[in-house]
Amino acid sequence: MDEINRSRLLVVILDDEPGIIRYCGRVLERAGYTTLAFTNPYEALGLLEQREEAGLLLADIRMPEMNGFQVIEQARQRHPDLAVVVMTGYASVEVAIEALQRGADGLLLKPFGGSQLVQGVQHALEQRQHKQDQMRLQTLRPLFDISETLFSETNLKRLQGLILNAVCGHLRCSHAEYYQASTGESAEKPGRMRLVGGLHYPGGKARVERRPASSLSNEPIVRRACQTGAVLSIQVDGPGEVELKEMLRQRKLGCMLCAPVPLKAGGGLGEMSSSLPASSMLASSMLVAGRDEDEPRFGEADRELLAILARQAAVALENARLIEERQAYIRQLEESQRALIQAEKMAIAGRLTASIAHEINNPLQAVQNCVHLAGRGELPTAERQNYLELAGGELERLMATVQRMLDFYRPVRLDRKPVEINQLVRNLMRLLDKQLADERVSVKTNLALNLPAVMAVSDQIQQVLLNLMLNAMEAMKDGNAGDAGSAGRRLEIQTGINPSNGKEIEILIEDNGPGISALQRKQLFEPFASNKEGGMGLGLAVSYGIITAHGGSLDLVERSGGSKQGACFRITLPIEKEQGS
Repeated sequence: MDEINRSRLLVVILDDEPGIIRYCGRVLERAGYTTLAFTNPYEALGLLEQREEAGLLLADIRMPEMNGFQVIEQARQRHPDLAVVVMTGYASVEVAIEALQRGADGLLLKPFGGSQLVQGVQHALEQRQHKQDQMRLQTLRPLFDISETLFSETNLKRLQGLILNAVCGHLRCSHAEYYQASTGESAEKPGRMRLVGGLHYPGGKARVERRPASSLSNEPIVRRACQTGAVLSIQVDGPGEVELKEMLRQRKLGCMLCAPVPLKAGGGLGEMSSSLPASSMLASSMLVAGRDEDEPRFGEADRELLAILARQAAVALENARLIEERQAYIRQLEESQRALIQAEKMAIAGRLTASIAHEINNPLQAVQNCVHLAGRGELPTAERQNYLELAGGELERLMATVQRMLDFYRPVRLDRKPVEINQLVRNLMRLLDKQLADERVSVKTNLALNLPAVMAVSDQIQQVLLNLMLNAMEAMKDGNAGDAGSAGRRLEIQTGINPSNGKEIEILIEDNGPGISALQRKQLFEPFASNKEGGMGLGLAVSYGIITAHGGSLDLVERSGGSKQGACFRITLPIEKEQGS
């Protein structure tokens, strides 16, 4: 033990012989210790009650008013960590055994020399320190487990219960309480502390206690701990303020520890900074541990343990708060997202309703007008028939419109079979042969050899190809004009394997028409977005739905050679094995 530690230790010497206490005092002070000597045991105990820095009691066993063992017992109640060395001139095995049983850390036989005295005191202090270290190690080891438990709990209410249980369990005490500053209070104004929860074991049975803040608005020990920012220890029969000890007597407690939970300013569960010392933090939360009158008093190891638990509680509470805030933020984002999705759905429904109404109202209005005109009595039969035929034509157009809508919204059939894409293209060319000739459109086909079949619905893929080819022919009416085979209207169809992955069939349909503007590209596959005269804008939307239902893609891509004129659509379909093969 170094000189600094020695100077800070107070050695209390107790012997009914004045010569002994003077001798011991001189020897120990020369060795660097601070001493106080007493011949009266009651005076010695009174000093121990007032002086927390007492580190060792050097006491004679046989004294007229009270023997040394009785003094040791009462002294240990006031100072559980007090080292004790007994002196006796009546050496026997029985005395040595009793001294050890009473908790003595050393035994000196009278008469003894100065070196024996110093060595005996030093050895007793080292033994006491060793016992404290061992006890601290045994106590701290389970804290790793409790730390994992606390940090894994994210519910604040359950976490507070775990903290209170940890205090009672690890400090072996019957009372644990958790306080928070009332709203708007801080360590600078610690007038009101709210008891969040208390856990008590009267008679060995756990009982949860919750009291209103008003009953604890001026609880002295909590207020004082708020002011100090350090662990406060109060014993009913030890040193400390009379007011605080009286509070313990009223609650029938023998001792109490109060530790601030080191949370940074901003509320009971505000932002915490572990880099700041506890004294610089606002004591907005407090942990209190108490023992009954008949229980052992708290020692230094208990104070250290509660301080550690308070720091762990601070981290766990902050972690739970952050998780709770994150979850609330996520819930807010989800609600906002749902609101946006709902708003978009309503907007889409509005646009869809308006488009459908427009497409249906026009032929209905024409039918209504024709029927009205045909119903005039003075109208000639031929003219009336003409009006009725016009109404019939509009009704047929309306039925076709409705059917195309049904095709768009009807789920795509997926009863797939092997389909030869090249053969499908050849069949289409034969079907469109006359129309292509009439429109003076030249077609170039570049079909890859040995192209594998795809699993698809043949008539649906044919519908897509037909729609794209008819759209290209329609677009070229307003584009380059010329005779077939010249530099006029040209259409090119190409098939092959997708070079980017080798797992898809690729179909390219390219024309040399006027092309598609940037504005048209943004809404190309949206329903009811046609730029053709009399068009509904469902052809490409239906085609897109068919291809995506087959697991493929339909895109507008750049033309070969980088030409900005014309348009090129690409279809990809996955190469799949036939089921059961």
